[in-house]
Amino acid sequence: MKKEIAVIGLGKFGFYFARTLAELGTPVIGIDSHASRVQRARDVLTQVFRADATSSEALEQLGLGEVPHVLVSVGDSIAASSMICMYLKELGVERVWVKAVNPDHQRLLYKLGVDEVIIPEQFAAVQLASRVAIPGFLQYATFDSEMSFQELVVDRWAGRTLRDLDLTNRRGIQIIAIRGKDEKNFHFLPSADYVLRKGDHLVVIRRTSDMGEIRA
Repeated sequence: MKKEIAVIGLGKFGFYFARTLAELGTPVIGIDSHASRVQRARDVLTQVFRADATSSEALEQLGLGEVPHVLVSVGDSIAASSMICMYLKELGVERVWVKAVNPDHQRLLYKLGVDEVIIPEQFAAVQLASRVAIPGFLQYATFDSEMSFQELVVDRWAGRTLRDLDLTNRRGIQIIAIRGKDEKNFHFLPSADYVLRKGDHLVVIRRTSDMGEIRA
């Protein structure tokens, strides 16, 4: 069974984040102080509570100290989000993610010990620009914003094995999945002796800072 995730703040970003998790089968606890947002989320999330998350007592009573992962998305209030994150860390929450409104807010949150800070507009802009500028760009790796996935289509590398190409050492990229030209599904963690064919689709992971064009 998947571990529960809590989302504090069920405005646009928080609600869509929580709803997507729920649709993917993750139990989600939603928390907001607005009755209308709580009502909207009742039919979507596992549990929903109306509470003032800036109260450390309320967070403790809701049992958030037992939840391993919490996302904080409380609008534009820097003070409120900072207080909530501090309380969550004091309660022992393993991973705290939070939506920030600007880079200064982001720096402050990291100094409080937050594990991940997201500026939605900045993130979306970088994603879109990368998709325009970098052929085959997919998305940032969820575990590290410095790493990105990219899809490549084999042409020049046809007839060579992954061992021959030695892409990890020579190019700093790792092939994690391959889909043949006429196949519907990807095969993950391919063998080093796999012989590439023209038209094969490769999913690779590489550093975002090194995202120059690769001719496969």
